[in-house]
Amino acid sequence: MKLYSYALVLLLATSTYAQNIVADSSETRWDMFKYDFVNMLKGVGYSYARPFHWKGKQWAGFGAVVAGTGLVYLADDNTSRFIRANRESVPEWIRDYGSFYGSPENNYIATSGVYFAGLISKNEKLRRTGVLLIASATSAGLLQQVLKSVVGRARPLAELGKDTFDPFNSSRNFHSFPSGHALMAFTNAYAIGKQFKSPWVKAGIYTIGAIPGISRIWDGQHWLSDFVFAIAISVATVESVDRYLDKKYNEKYNDKTKRVSWNLNFGPGQVGLTLTF
Repeated sequence: MKLYSYALVLLLATSTYAQNIVADSSETRWDMFKYDFVNMLKGVGYSYARPFHWKGKQWAGFGAVVAGTGLVYLADDNTSRFIRANRESVPEWIRDYGSFYGSPENNYIATSGVYFAGLISKNEKLRRTGVLLIASATSAGLLQQVLKSVVGRARPLAELGKDTFDPFNSSRNFHSFPSGHALMAFTNAYAIGKQFKSPWVKAGIYTIGAIPGISRIWDGQHWLSDFVFAIAISVATVESVDRYLDKKYNEKYNDKTKRVSWNLNFGPGQVGLTLTF
């Protein structure tokens, strides 16, 4: 299972590298590393500072995310039972992949591999991808750790229901919101997907990135709303860090304005949340 996970990451990294295989600088690798490391740290700081600069549209988007998560929260008991009841119908190798790849240590092994491949080859696009992956994962990961403790939501396996909260409880049974596996894996997927224009390629990458978060719902570790909010954090963090890196690297993934919008959809017996990027 580990081999499959690393092979997947290396395949995506190689695809990125193939788009720009020429070494693009005469700088030493040590100078590149120092420059990239500083940008990783500043990228994290930039992402945390963004809410202080939000205007009407950004606050409206945030409100849509909160409202959408709240609507999903209302159905958490039912969705959790349904998803957990279908766990055994999912191939075991998919469940194993979800559990393995979403863990922080494995995430950083994979993202560091992408970065050092770019550093060794002196490929700016791959270096920037590694910086984006590591900075985004660090920013989003620290935030979700704080939220887990502050919110103190009980996990489904605790059998206390979706409405049980005990802030600052040190027991991992009260660290459900948001989903760390979903956040880490989808942060990687979203960052890698930004490098491709094809919506089909993006959809495939995002689907693979969503599996770890869904696997945690199968296992009763998280509610669906934990997953939804984690995805929102991932997208917002990657977009923020990427915007900062636009000012620091010549290589850009596209020339379009970076925008993310959220829309709530209502219908007979259903509620939907649509993400446009």
